[in-house]
Amino acid sequence: MKNGLIIINCIILTIGTCGGPLLSRLYYNNGGKRIWFMSFLSAAGFPVILIPLFFSFIRRHNRNRNNSENAEKTKLFLMETPLFIASIVIGLLTGLDNYLYTYGLAYLPVSTQSLIAGTQLAFNALFAFFMVKQKFTPFSINAVVLLTVGTAVLALHSNGDKPANETHKEYVVGFLITVIAAVLYGLILPLVELTYKKARQEITFPLVLEIQMVMCLAATCFCVVGMIINGDFELISIEAREFKIGGSTFYYTLIVITGIVWQGYFLGAIGVVFCASSLASGVLISVLLPVTEVLAVVFFREKFQAEKGVSLFLSVWGFASYFYGEYKSGKKVLEKHQPPETELPSLQVRDSVA
Repeated sequence: MKNGLIIINCIILTIGTCGGPLLSRLYYNNGGKRIWFMSFLSAAGFPVILIPLFFSFIRRHNRNRNNSENAEKTKLFLMETPLFIASIVIGLLTGLDNYLYTYGLAYLPVSTQSLIAGTQLAFNALFAFFMVKQKFTPFSINAVVLLTVGTAVLALHSNGDKPANETHKEYVVGFLITVIAAVLYGLILPLVELTYKKARQEITFPLVLEIQMVMCLAATCFCVVGMIINGDFELISIEAREFKIGGSTFYYTLIVITGIVWQGYFLGAIGVVFCASSLASGVLISVLLPVTEVLAVVFFREKFQAEKGVSLFLSVWGFASYFYGEYKSGKKVLEKHQPPETELPSLQVRDSVA
């Protein structure tokens, strides 16, 4: 069952990591300018989590009803107060990170922004080492180094793919803010794992869904405050009418799909943390960023310089190194816990005396 959850979360994370930035860039390329609004959409899709939570509740309710010996009232939510408070704090940090990430995406090409965001793995590894005592192998260290160097290669030609309508100052500010967003997200994933470890209740996948919902609710409220201060609510309808492709209908459809896809990103990320570790989640996100880069080159005709090709190669190499190390570690664990073969004692054959 755990392997099935890992596969499902990896698929959801893949869709969110690759689809979220592309849909956001589609918004910006066709007249969208509301940064706080896009930050809001990154977390506002959390109501979709109510669907699996509803079925989880029905399942628990039927189980309690069939168990006559322990016929207790089924709780609507599993989360207790300390975990609820921790989820709100992490959610507010996520809201801030969403804004920083979206700000960078507004001024950088998807391919460049995605690869810069890949530096989160180095910070993820650092924070995971100190916060959750993450154990490293030569393969995982090699993966972190390769993925980080692959991202840093972009700095050698950082101004070569600056959008035509952006100033050099806007490009540099977007670059730096994206790096800050990567640092913050590198902290958030180990913080989620630490919350799992320190929780005074059993962490199940339905509880993980509740944690994700509370986190995104807090992040959404954070962004709503920013939207109110910035006056975004009054301008959304005007922006929809002036959208370059498809008009208002396409605009609102894009908004709904973007919110759902971004929710997949966050749900998949903390799901992989639950099934494996924060480092595994960070590695998977980092290796998917170059895939996003290639898709951006295909769909938005962004430039593909030699530096991006080198970065892509190093990222794939790092990904292969990490998962080969995990495969070897898993194999050693299986061999260690495998019961030894039972050996029958040798029988001594005596010569019969006539």
